[in-house]
Amino acid sequence: MTDTSEFGTFDSDGNYIPRQIIDTDLGGVDIEEAYTSTMVLVEDGQLVEGTVVRVDQDEVLLDIGYKSEGVIPSRELSIRNDIDPSDVVSMGEKIEALVITKEDKDGRLVLSKKRAQYERAWGKIEELKEADGIVKGLVIEVVKGGLIVDIGLRGFLPASLVELRRVRDLQPYIGKEVEAKIIELDKNRNNVVLSRRGWLEETQKEQRGAFLDNLKPGERRQGVVSSVVNFGAFVDLGGMDGLVHVSELSWKHVDHPSAVVSVGDEIDVEVLEVDLDRERISLSLKATQQDPWQEFASGHRVGELVYGRVTKLVPFGSFVQVGDGIEGLVHISEMSAHHVDLPEQVVTPGEELWVKIIDLDLQRRRISLSIKQAAEGGDVAAEYQEHFGEHAYDSDGNYIGGSEASEGQAAWEEYYAEQGETSESEALPEGEEGVEYEYEYVEEEVSAEPETI
Repeated sequence: MTDTSEFGTFDSDGNYIPRQIIDTDLGGVDIEEAYTSTMVLVEDGQLVEGTVVRVDQDEVLLDIGYKSEGVIPSRELSIRNDIDPSDVVSMGEKIEALVITKEDKDGRLVLSKKRAQYERAWGKIEELKEADGIVKGLVIEVVKGGLIVDIGLRGFLPASLVELRRVRDLQPYIGKEVEAKIIELDKNRNNVVLSRRGWLEETQKEQRGAFLDNLKPGERRQGVVSSVVNFGAFVDLGGMDGLVHVSELSWKHVDHPSAVVSVGDEIDVEVLEVDLDRERISLSLKATQQDPWQEFASGHRVGELVYGRVTKLVPFGSFVQVGDGIEGLVHISEMSAHHVDLPEQVVTPGEELWVKIIDLDLQRRRISLSIKQAAEGGDVAAEYQEHFGEHAYDSDGNYIGGSEASEGQAAWEEYYAEQGETSESEALPEGEEGVEYEYEYVEEEVSAEPETI
């Protein structure tokens, strides 16, 4: 009896007899058709999975069960530029790829790993954006205006959104993994914009709230200058940044904050205001320093003689600097014992002379001075006595003037030299040093007036 099963048979002696293969075993299909039917069918744009069978310098071969291996050019392996294929895939690894073309001009099946990764990533990123979630990726490149982050595709992280404050040097972020929020998504334009600052603000919100609750106006804190801008300086207090406005940097006039502080400086500041709603902290550097007006007022009194420098002329008088950052006004009526029409008839900017304090208003930060009363003599402020010598005072300490007009000038220049400053007379252009002579001439002319009446 003949066994018609699909397997071989055994004879009476137990010998195996293989089944005979006849043409009808293929069911009427020829061998080529049978071979083709076992292959994977692919179309352009299809996602396929395969095994890496070769890794070359410029391409990778992938077996996906097609009639020939698929080729993945190195540029199609990763969204990163200029990479070594062996850094991305390894022999025997199973990976997903997207069919770019079933047959190029050389008859090859061309695949792309990065485009498959891109398609998968878009779906995930769209879901995260919808859920207001967070993406995580490696910073792979610094470009104009920001960073490129590998999140399965190229995500752009603007420089202004890398940290809570603007970062100037982005290079240190290369190779670092960052977390960020998705703030813009446009698949048609292949555009994904990220914000790490948004993520930081969310994660630090609770910490900031606790920090602000513990910060009270009037407190003094130590901080580090984190950035310097035109309108002031930001100071890191160890939890948040506070702003020292340019007007709070110094008691003196400040042209630019960089003249007072630099990034990295450790400074003591006083808390002026804490705005919980806007999460802003206002700080003061000058509040931690001696008020020069308070210092001047505590060391001087009305009626004293002080030496000063004319800084500015105005129609109603002149301003005279009598201390570091301290200016007082000599009203035109206090310029001379005689009538004066214009301040320039008596003084010139840059001139150094004695004035008497006739009013000192600390609250309004105003000092009234008199040249006229200084000429009558009086008690000289203590700080000038050692600089101007005993020849200028009588036995009671009253100023009586030096034997020559140049002695006071020389003493004043010596005083400024000790303070590390340059006197105005040294700074005057050549040929304009005769300020004192002009002043003497005016005084002489005025004093002669009574004799002619």
